[in-house]
Amino acid sequence: MKFERCAGILLHPTSLPGKYGIGDLGHEAYNFINFMEASGQTRWQVFPLGPTGYGDSPYQCFSAFAGNPNMVSPDFLHRDGLLNDEDIENVPEFDPHNIDFGPLIGYKAELLAKAYKIFAEKGMLDDKEYKSYCKKNKFWLDDFALFMAAKKYHDGVVWTDWSEDIALRKRGAVKKWNEKLADEINYQKFVQYIFDKQWNDVVDYAHSKGIKIIGDLPIFIAYDSADLWANKDQFTVDKKGKLEKVAGVPPDYFSKTGQLWGNPLYRWKKMEEDGFDWWINRFKKLFEMVDIVRIDHFRGFDAYWEIPGDAETAIDGRWVKAPGNKLFNRIKEVLGEPPIIAEDLGVITQSVVDLRDKFNFPGIKILQFAFGETGDKKFLPHRLVQNCVVHTGSHDNNTTKGFFDEEKANNSGIFEWTQKYLNYHGDNLTNELIRIAYASVADTCIIPMQDMLNLGAEARMNFPGKLGGNWTWRYTWDQVPDYLAGAYNEMCQFYQRGVEISDDLDDIKTHEE
Repeated sequence: MKFERCAGILLHPTSLPGKYGIGDLGHEAYNFINFMEASGQTRWQVFPLGPTGYGDSPYQCFSAFAGNPNMVSPDFLHRDGLLNDEDIENVPEFDPHNIDFGPLIGYKAELLAKAYKIFAEKGMLDDKEYKSYCKKNKFWLDDFALFMAAKKYHDGVVWTDWSEDIALRKRGAVKKWNEKLADEINYQKFVQYIFDKQWNDVVDYAHSKGIKIIGDLPIFIAYDSADLWANKDQFTVDKKGKLEKVAGVPPDYFSKTGQLWGNPLYRWKKMEEDGFDWWINRFKKLFEMVDIVRIDHFRGFDAYWEIPGDAETAIDGRWVKAPGNKLFNRIKEVLGEPPIIAEDLGVITQSVVDLRDKFNFPGIKILQFAFGETGDKKFLPHRLVQNCVVHTGSHDNNTTKGFFDEEKANNSGIFEWTQKYLNYHGDNLTNELIRIAYASVADTCIIPMQDMLNLGAEARMNFPGKLGGNWTWRYTWDQVPDYLAGAYNEMCQFYQRGVEISDDLDDIKTHEE
């Protein structure tokens, strides 16, 4: 699909401002959209929106279909009569710049439990809209709600450590546990209903401002997920859930032993026999939530690194061909021309390029990768093509300021090399790199919010391979200079990335309804 020339911002909703310890789908989501409109931005890119599990990573979720309960807005629960005044007034003191997931998760769960109690007491479990939502999403919601209820009953342990009958879904077990955990199951469905309602309202508001949402689809699912637990025959586990084959990437100059991700792989032959129904349902659900889908680790649809389930490193793996061509043909047949972005970073073969280009999916270019004598020159601005998405950096990189600060401190020569390449000899390489990205031929230009604010390494989102401390960054409005929206608006117009926008910026931070 051909993408129009545009610009946007990479910011996960959890990074939005607010007093509840994590960004949510309340007033500040609308304020951010107002800021985007004033800035001339027409694309909002987010990470996967699912309920995070181990490590709080949005790329390791309990479901490929569900929403993250922590993003539900307490203010809007209060507005809708599902929380009392004191519930939104007596708020713990949270760090406005970093999420502390430990206390946060319990606090948000307590608020949601209060809201569910009021919802149930008002008889709203029989509400037509709620029942319609549950019926429409039955294909994933029933399994997910039971999975989360059973996980809570078993103190949060991985599903293989549950009572054997429900862990292995033995005959009669699903019915038995649905009856046993009926109230908790209803609670889980309620939370998903509220998330869906609040998210759809945000998307509708974005659309009213001419802004489209770019969502994210991780190629692999988490082992501890409702997806695997309910569909073991679709994944590389035995009947008891023991991993037979797992995902990763082979050794390279970054790692002598490769990367052992540990995610289950797909039984592609089985999925093909089913007409790729699981994948069709996954894409269909995601396209109901977002306008454009970014596929993470796209190369895995051409070939994937298969590692034995009991391996300690990724060394002893092998490349296995994947049926990406058949899958995307099937998606096109069912869903039409899908607006997909292919994250094609890493070691990319010609067959991956051919698969991407056959379906005209734009690839991704990260400018940070390009600079210095040993940089990957295909990412230099003058090498870009129209059908691509250009970023200064990604969630797995340092911020651009942090990157150049580090290279300058290390005397690597990259800082000076970049100055010479850009013909810019000041210290603010971040802003200059953003300007060059806007000026490039790339149809889509997406800048991380941290780079727009010119923040350093303290604002980095993720350190691959590091346990803990990831996915915590948030911004506050006092970090956003008054001139910023106008400056980006002007740059969008100067480099023809969108339509002319009003200069009236007064309503950026005033959303109340």
